[in-house]
Amino acid sequence: MARAAAVTPPARLPASGERSGAVLARLQLMVTRKLDGLLQGDYAGLLPGPGSEAGESREYRPGDDVRRMDWPVTARTTMPHVRRTVADRELETWLAVDLSASLDFGTGQWLKRDVVVAAAAALAHLTVRGGNRIGAVVGTGAPVPAGRWRGGAAPAGPGTLHRLPARAGRKEAQGLLRAIAGTEIRPGRSDLGVLVDTLNRPPRRRGVAVVISDFLAPPQQWGRPIRKLRVRHDVLAVEVVDPRELELPDVGVLPVVDPETGELHEVQTADPKLRRRYAESAAAQRAAIAAELRTAGAAHLRLRTDRDWLLDMVRFVAAQRHARTRGTTR
Repeated sequence: MARAAAVTPPARLPASGERSGAVLARLQLMVTRKLDGLLQGDYAGLLPGPGSEAGESREYRPGDDVRRMDWPVTARTTMPHVRRTVADRELETWLAVDLSASLDFGTGQWLKRDVVVAAAAALAHLTVRGGNRIGAVVGTGAPVPAGRWRGGAAPAGPGTLHRLPARAGRKEAQGLLRAIAGTEIRPGRSDLGVLVDTLNRPPRRRGVAVVISDFLAPPQQWGRPIRKLRVRHDVLAVEVVDPRELELPDVGVLPVVDPETGELHEVQTADPKLRRRYAESAAAQRAAIAAELRTAGAAHLRLRTDRDWLLDMVRFVAAQRHARTRGTTR
């Protein structure tokens, strides 16, 4: 889907080269105040891990993980039961951070890449407590074929993956955020499936895996890797969306450019039929993304550049904790 060529949002984080420790410190302070003020508790993880230590059994409820079925108790009582587990206090969380060229876009208060960095900061704040470890794999774009880039030949060299090892402690988490924020976005298409599959290698102990992306790549590219990831880990998919990716404004002739290929088009947005077709196609695209994530068994959080993303995250965490309290897995 094409994006507007030149958009300057009213408020955003500085560009990657300008992001300093002070900027990230202010962002983390904002995250801390909001999350600590609205999410009380000693252990407020985003997706609290079910743990590995066996606990008591209880009757099965719709939404429970069938992998936790307690078959001996089910056989004795003739009623389906699941085995509760004691939550681990030391979890390992891995982030798959997509920083492909399509993320360097935004028409709201933030660029999409700024929301990605901010979401990573919130996740780090929620998971770094109690000795928990957090690591990340950051993916950048792969170059387009020579001659396709409107400014000339595409930059040489393959797309890159930066692996940041999982470490415990706030200082290490701040270093991880600085590395994510300082990653340069490269032009070209990236392979989200390869980025997600990197979290499967090498195999790790059960934990939490978070994929942060706009998921604009075809679902068949990343759907299977997320399903594989879900076999061993609790998976959260954070989808970052800009309002112009959902509908076009009526602003006459609008030059739009695809940041991943450099292809430039002029769109007549005054045409109501075109705007309607665009909105219908965008809605179908987002529905397909949601359906693929639901099939994969991943929790799904959508953040927008024109809304209070932190409040949306707080509501999501609160809903997750409420569902866990009732004994369901979602």
